Amino acid sequence: MTPLASYRRLLHLAGPTYVLIAFVGRLPLAMSQLGTLLLVSTASGSYGLGGLSAGALAVANAVGAPVAGSLADRVGQRPVVLVQSLLGATGLALLVAVVGGDAAPTTVVLTAAATGLLLPQVGPLARVRWRPMTRTTGTHQRRLVDAAFSYEGAADEASFAIGPALVGLSVAAFSPGGAMLLAAVLLAVFGSAFALDPSARLTHAAERPAGSGRLLGAAFLVLVGAQVSIGMLFGATQTGATVLATDAGTPGVAGLVHATLGIGSAIAGLATAYVPERIGHERRALVAAWALLALSLPLLVVDSLATATVTVLVLGVAVAPYMIAVFSLAERVVPPARVGAAMTTLASATGLGYALGSSLAGRLADQSGATSAFAVTVGATVLAAGLMTTQQRRLRTAAAPVLADAPALDSSATVVRTG
Repeated sequence: MTPLASYRRLLHLAGPTYVLIAFVGRLPLAMSQLGTLLLVSTASGSYGLGGLSAGALAVANAVGAPVAGSLADRVGQRPVVLVQSLLGATGLALLVAVVGGDAAPTTVVLTAAATGLLLPQVGPLARVRWRPMTRTTGTHQRRLVDAAFSYEGAADEASFAIGPALVGLSVAAFSPGGAMLLAAVLLAVFGSAFALDPSARLTHAAERPAGSGRLLGAAFLVLVGAQVSIGMLFGATQTGATVLATDAGTPGVAGLVHATLGIGSAIAGLATAYVPERIGHERRALVAAWALLALSLPLLVVDSLATATVTVLVLGVAVAPYMIAVFSLAERVVPPARVGAAMTTLASATGLGYALGSSLAGRLADQSGATSAFAVTVGATVLAAGLMTTQQRRLRTAAAPVLADAPALDSSATVVRTG
């Protein structure tokens, strides 16, 4: 089955409505981090407080997401995501009110943290749905799941391009508060629709092999560290772009600059479906990690929004292939009944990395400007390359039994449309 045929098959299985809902439903999380950074830093005049608030939102989301993922594994995604969507939308609106009311810095940070705790991780939970949605596709399932993860990686990156872009446009047209309220509306509508989609029923643990199994094995912890590094890249790059844009007198443009990271990444993500199956995901992660390092180095010499935009666009080409390989490995090294917890844990690791990257970059930027913020980006890629270089054997060994034990299903099985 060709990659293009795989994508067509996936669209037929899920339905175009589901694909649209699952994509738009992940935009609010992508908007919330930059939106919080701009909202708070603009109102307070401090990049440090803005970075701390955005980091608090990300850390709280990192703490809450695995809990929500584990709960969704047990009781199903529908009730969990529905409650998160409605409460998360309320939290985003409340954060705007708190900042607009000139609340104390502690109150602002705590409100941001409470909001982050409630926001659903739609992207990781959407990944969980693909294996049960493709279970009737016989011997094509493994290829379809790989293609689905390539699509999801591209969709995540596109969301982190469109989300910041929406923030930038909303800030330019209205205000940072308007951008956050838009995120709240999108979450309430599309997050709830994602929760209520029929495909959510397929993810209940009762419909998967019995036994929870161990989640935090050595190989999975390596993958957690890998996602921390990419999260640091996101947070630091976003902060550096914000400093450049603010210094130029156009803070809303920061979202458009950071959005270019997702453009190249989304294109590269879709293209990973064309990588031969014989090239293992651990090898793909290794190549992508070193590409991240090489492509991030020019950030140390950028001195304008134009050069930063071009550099960030090129850097994005390595981001989605790296993340797709990491998430694909995780799906293979954890027990089937723990996939929801695994996907949300990796998303949490990304959020934790974002918090570390944005907070550190924000503090350094207050002292030395954008270049020191971008130095944190480069440091994150060094971490990624180091992990993937030293842990190849561990990852390959952990994934091998899963691939060897994969059942040979009937290739003539009928495809069942779920949405």
